[in-house]
Amino acid sequence: MTSEPGIMIFVTDRDGAVKKITSNPSQENLMQALYDNDVDIEASCGGCASCATCHVLIDSDWQTKLPARDSIEDTLLEFQEHFDPALSRLSCQVRLDESMNGLSLRIAPEE
Repeated sequence: MTSEPGIMIFVTDRDGAVKKITSNPSQENLMQALYDNDVDIEASCGGCASCATCHVLIDSDWQTKLPARDSIEDTLLEFQEHFDPALSRLSCQVRLDESMNGLSLRIAPEE
């Protein structure tokens, strides 16, 4: 039996359904992993941190394992209706690595 490549990420969509996706962390940020696995996320700017349409809510258990938001990400998120200071991230700004195996998140409601 062979194992799946990459890391597992558990995504709860806007309807509450949970989908398990896999990603190659050496090649992707979280936004690209979501897009490549057909998760419904807009990502209008293509990962340039200029639109906030890739807003996700990462489970609290994972917050200490992620790098902190930078000032650009903070500014974009603060204007989002569903901003949660403890959970909100732009998926384009989260670089994946092996330590994120099992990451769990929700896609933020549409604005």
